[in-house]
Amino acid sequence: MRHRYSVLFFPLHVIIDFISLNVGFVGGYWVKFGSIEPVSRFPYESLWIAFNLVWLVEIVVFKPYIFPRQLFKLDHLLKKLISLVCVHMAVIAIFWVAVKGFYYSREHLLIAYILFVCLASLFRLGGLLFLREYRTRGYNNRRYAIAGYGKLATTIRGFYDAHPEMGFHFCGYFDEPTGENQAYLTASYAELQQHIQRDEIDCVYCCMPYVDNEQLRVIVDSAEPANYQVKLLIDFRGFLAKGTSMEYHDFLPVLNVSSQMLLDFRVNVLKRAFDMAFSTLALGLGSPLLLLVAAVTKTTSKGPVLYAQERIGRGGKPFTIYKFRSMYINSESAGPLLSAGMGDNRITPWGRFMRQTRLDELPQFYNVLKGDMSVVGPRPERQFFIDQIVEVAPEYKDLFNVKPGITSIGQVEFGYAASIEEMVERLRYDLLYPKRRSFLYDMWIIVLTVRVMVQGRGK
Repeated sequence: MRHRYSVLFFPLHVIIDFISLNVGFVGGYWVKFGSIEPVSRFPYESLWIAFNLVWLVEIVVFKPYIFPRQLFKLDHLLKKLISLVCVHMAVIAIFWVAVKGFYYSREHLLIAYILFVCLASLFRLGGLLFLREYRTRGYNNRRYAIAGYGKLATTIRGFYDAHPEMGFHFCGYFDEPTGENQAYLTASYAELQQHIQRDEIDCVYCCMPYVDNEQLRVIVDSAEPANYQVKLLIDFRGFLAKGTSMEYHDFLPVLNVSSQMLLDFRVNVLKRAFDMAFSTLALGLGSPLLLLVAAVTKTTSKGPVLYAQERIGRGGKPFTIYKFRSMYINSESAGPLLSAGMGDNRITPWGRFMRQTRLDELPQFYNVLKGDMSVVGPRPERQFFIDQIVEVAPEYKDLFNVKPGITSIGQVEFGYAASIEEMVERLRYDLLYPKRRSFLYDMWIIVLTVRVMVQGRGK
């Protein structure tokens, strides 16, 4: 590996931090006491020595100045600095308690740490700006090649092209030539080693979808004699957010990319416990309201109080959903139809009020207790309409990974859909839920739902 000037970064960081630490200690003493002459005398002499020894031990133990170029960013540098300072303060506090022979000035220590953090941060910022400009001008570069041409290969090159401050210089694509990739290749695998030696390539990125095991073995076996690094690129995009985990079968790592999302203790147990508690409370405390709504539904139009309908739940399994009837009986004698909104003449006058206030959904707390639904989740649909939605928006199937709910962000922000197009539009909201699902997100949706109910502005 051709490090060039990178070997100087470690001692330079060490020296600068020690200078900053001591300037902070002495400067804090001067600000507090107005003089720096007694700082080297007992008892502050022992504290000064402890300051330097503790920082030296931290450098040896935590190795804070070893990081790749990709992490050479201001936020990462400052976070590491703050964490080291916190550890330093804790150890010095223990030293203070252990000495017990002298009462050191707390104000001096506070000023010392503030000066140290400010100086060290300024040096880091200055060094970062200098390196970015230096590398952007073409100096202190790492030269890299990419083995295997394809979308993943162009992605990694695009990343480094967009960040010239990292100092990575592209030296070409290498693959077996075909009619599709020949125009983009620098050379074939057979010529890769020649280019590594001639161009002094520091790193070879191997894109695993396009490099076979035999070629990879040759590249890896040649790395140490030719003094270059090998990095493997595997395209995990699209399923890393779906609850991936690493398993080990003896020494063999296995990446579990199950499509069943978030099947963990927090979701399976805690969310279910919340659903049970919330539904029991809603049905118990809301029983007078339920009885009142049932009585008004019965007296304002002919037909049963409750309306039962088959919907599709988690995993594509059908279940029976229950609602207060908001339409006249036999409204779908000609087949499944979507509601045309509040102007739909199939909806009873009382039904319009229930839909605006979401009162028609209250019996679904029974579905939650049964386990068919959750309090918060994407609204379930009938198979007849799902088939039509999937033709336009295949991503609808992602909603089958979670339980449907009584209320959802789509129901709050959009409301009832009157057409397949509106269902697809509402889908944009509901697709957010599987990715953002959390207790606080559920609480926020419930609060929004209550506001819609109180204001009576449900669509």
